[in-house]
Amino acid sequence: MSHRTHRHRAVAAALAGAVSLTAPSAVAAPPEEGAGPGLEVSTGQVLEHLEVLQAVAHANGGTRASGTPGYRGSLDYVVGRLRAAGYAPRVQAFTFPFFQEVVPTTVGRPGPDGTPVVLPATEVSVMVYSGSGTVTAPVQAVDTTGAPEPSTSGCEAEDFTGFTAGNVALLQRGTCPFGVKAANAQVAGASAVLIFNTGLPGEEGVVAGTLGEPGTVTVPVVGLSHAAGTALLAGGEVTVTAQTVSESRQSFNVVVETGTGDPGNSVMVGAHLDSVPEGAGINDNGSGSAAILAIAEALAGTETTNTVRFAWWGAEEFGLRGSQHYVEDLRANDPGSLENIALYLNFDMIGSPNHGRFVYDGDHSAFPPVQGPEGPVTAPEGSAAIEAAFHEHFGSVGLASGETEFSGRSDYGPFIAEGIPSGGLFTGAEGIKTVEQAALFGGRAGVAYDFCYHAACDDLANVDVRGLEEMTDAAAAVVSRFAASTQDVDGTGTGETGQQGARDLPLGPATVDQGHGPHSAAEDPPAL
Repeated sequence: MSHRTHRHRAVAAALAGAVSLTAPSAVAAPPEEGAGPGLEVSTGQVLEHLEVLQAVAHANGGTRASGTPGYRGSLDYVVGRLRAAGYAPRVQAFTFPFFQEVVPTTVGRPGPDGTPVVLPATEVSVMVYSGSGTVTAPVQAVDTTGAPEPSTSGCEAEDFTGFTAGNVALLQRGTCPFGVKAANAQVAGASAVLIFNTGLPGEEGVVAGTLGEPGTVTVPVVGLSHAAGTALLAGGEVTVTAQTVSESRQSFNVVVETGTGDPGNSVMVGAHLDSVPEGAGINDNGSGSAAILAIAEALAGTETTNTVRFAWWGAEEFGLRGSQHYVEDLRANDPGSLENIALYLNFDMIGSPNHGRFVYDGDHSAFPPVQGPEGPVTAPEGSAAIEAAFHEHFGSVGLASGETEFSGRSDYGPFIAEGIPSGGLFTGAEGIKTVEQAALFGGRAGVAYDFCYHAACDDLANVDVRGLEEMTDAAAAVVSRFAASTQDVDGTGTGETGQQGARDLPLGPATVDQGHGPHSAAEDPPAL
């Protein structure tokens, strides 16, 4: 889940979200008639897969990001295991815009005694697809007073009337994409661009965003917190240093399906295989990838009523690129196969060290539809039944479960855009666990669900084995259930299983990042 995945904020910035909690019912609802037998999935096997992914990252500069040898090593491992299990995996290539910050970006200014003072790393974030360079020049504010508001600063070429070429442009976030602001600044002769946050509630921290694609600008473009930006309004000299790689690269999806079952009623199961460039990504998203690999291995050779198709997506952290490519390719070249997908299940971060048991809110009972760039993101009909199936499983084993926003900000996004019912599991990213959640799930209140989210420390030690086991069991149970019957999802059943005895508890909001995310896309819809 970030990823850098496409999120309401970009890259590692927190989403303003909430989690609604559901207590286990006193008496678990009976399973749907005709549901398939539970799959036996070994936690040890999931951990074995994670150990290999960690070793791959260790051998390849500490990362498994798409477009790097670490991703190719991860891909080769998954393909090899699938072939050994009797599958015939298909590897689908695609190109995507790659970005990496080679060394930490810095912004400094002379101190009182002339000694450079560098802004804290928490106040500075290089924009995805920023150019490189080291610039020392006067900073010049453009059409902003720093007042707490969404600003038009830099959105029009006229904003730069009177701008001195060679200066560093200081802009405020708001009302137009970051890429537009940065491009206008470069045309005006800016040697670097600093964009600070609005200062509105929840938007005081560092801006982490994207310029949209490589080549938008060639100068360094850096996000700042509101406080850091307003401190520069008076002008003075600054030094901006950024070293980045921004270019098109190739990545791959891996897709397999069972040899039995109705291909006209396919159950699709997916997880992104890539990490962010900063680390090994063992929770985000080695956890989901390893779990569905173990489920696929357990399902191999089993008779299923419906075809089950598994996918390991590339470049989720660069904007859901792999899943988008897959869906777009089907739409253009095999629309019948796209129509045959009965539902999509997504598993992105299911081993967070301070985890919650969160299910995507497929009926919008806990959260209203999220506002996206093209309107509200709504759950397709049938998604509520998927949510209910997960809650039912947790209730049947006496575990509390919660809900997280159905926002489309992980690899299920391209599927819901096609009207395909979707759902899945998530254990939390940089959002903070509440006291109520700690009482139900265990762990520590006041601490992030995953304090190594999108960081180098997202390694084997960053995975909670008990939480991973609980979520893998839930994933296996629901995959098995829908492999046998999708009647609740397609409208021929009641769609109510799992709701008996389960109620949303009024425990208040918490910040949760899904995906996933900028797990995956570092985008700030619409990248303001």
